[in-house]
Amino acid sequence: MPMSQPLREPPRFATRHPLGVWPQLRTDPLAFLTDAARRHGDVVGFRIGPIQAVLLRHPDAIKHVLVDNSHNFDKQTRGYDVLRQFLGNGLLTSNGDFWRRQRRIAQPAFHRKRIEGFADVMVDDTLEMLRRWDDAAGLGNTIDLAHEMMSLTLRIVGKTMLSTDVCDATDQVGDAVTVLNRWADASIDSLLPVGFPTPGTLKANAASRRLDKIIGDIIARRRAGEHAEDLLGMLMEAKDAETGESMTDKQLRDEVTTMFLAGHETTANALAWTFYLLSTHPDIERRVRAELDAALGGMPPRMGDLPRLPYLMQVIKEAMRLYPPAWMIDRRTIADDEILGYRIKKGTLVLVSPYVSHRNPNFWPNPEGFDPERFSPENEESRPRYAYFPFGGGPRQCIGNAFAMMEAQLIVAAVLQRFRPWLVPGHPVAIETLITLRPRWGLQMGLVPMTSTLAAAE
Repeated sequence: MPMSQPLREPPRFATRHPLGVWPQLRTDPLAFLTDAARRHGDVVGFRIGPIQAVLLRHPDAIKHVLVDNSHNFDKQTRGYDVLRQFLGNGLLTSNGDFWRRQRRIAQPAFHRKRIEGFADVMVDDTLEMLRRWDDAAGLGNTIDLAHEMMSLTLRIVGKTMLSTDVCDATDQVGDAVTVLNRWADASIDSLLPVGFPTPGTLKANAASRRLDKIIGDIIARRRAGEHAEDLLGMLMEAKDAETGESMTDKQLRDEVTTMFLAGHETTANALAWTFYLLSTHPDIERRVRAELDAALGGMPPRMGDLPRLPYLMQVIKEAMRLYPPAWMIDRRTIADDEILGYRIKKGTLVLVSPYVSHRNPNFWPNPEGFDPERFSPENEESRPRYAYFPFGGGPRQCIGNAFAMMEAQLIVAAVLQRFRPWLVPGHPVAIETLITLRPRWGLQMGLVPMTSTLAAAE
């Protein structure tokens, strides 16, 4: 019998630095990872300090890690160790049997029919924000659209998840989230032990305690007899179908904190980048508004309207291709593996980056261009499933993806019915690479009311 060919070692990104590619990753991770894939292709190895890592870009490799052989890849990585410091052991950070149990308990709360019941809250809170924008536009003032989206999605997640209007605490919560986001990013890049008591760590611990108190007080009131038809109520009532167990207060805290933070931060960033791209591509914006006019007839969008807004969905998907809020997914190999004919050793840090994969020129011609037609039905069908994965994939796909997409569509539709946001000339736009992709200096925008002479003359 012929002998099988030995597995190849992944091509490596050459560097003589004693810390490997750590300096490049710390300085500009998006540029480094994109360049590494451009030079070496769909599988490229490198060293980050003492850690051996591999970046995967091909859809088949992504599918192998997230779906086909997902049981061989866990979350025992430095990135997730950092997130556990303030998210605890929730769905995002947990592993193994504990994660499977938590997912079984939480999944019914995210059934599409239940999620659709939150659509009116999303629209009503957006309309309230737009009434404030009326005053700003009338005075000729500009807004920081990125900040506005953070505040809006925070308020929506507070109402839908906790039946709590966090309007009075928006700045406090938003500031805490920013502190934790920046601390997490710095800690992942650091060579110090996770949780080492630097001034930044102490500040992050204080921010985490503030959030714990807000969420803990709400859970305590529920345990004392308060009832509400929200995600927290669903999680409190849910029981494991196999064991009959429900969540403890600690488990509730971890899950609610994870969903509370991830549920507004990621959607807010996706919205901010969508409005930025529309403001710089007026022809596409006009086409979206024409679709809104035809489908809605001037009425606020509601859940039942979304199937009549296919181009709007294409626009949001394309914005998330260019600026995926969760730009990096990391795993650790539990045992030796084979990916695309390459040997991936046990203990290797495996990186899959939606930001990098969404720019693979083999599947995305003119990858830096903004073209919603990429997501027409025929074009979507022609691409491999894991050429595009803004919500991850496989058994650990984001549990809130349907919630987030519904929220994004409703908010964009409601805003564009009332205003044309335009980027203030000269305002700098750059990516801040944290756990999510934020506009580094916000997005300062003016507002043209759609009833104005200027808008009508377009």
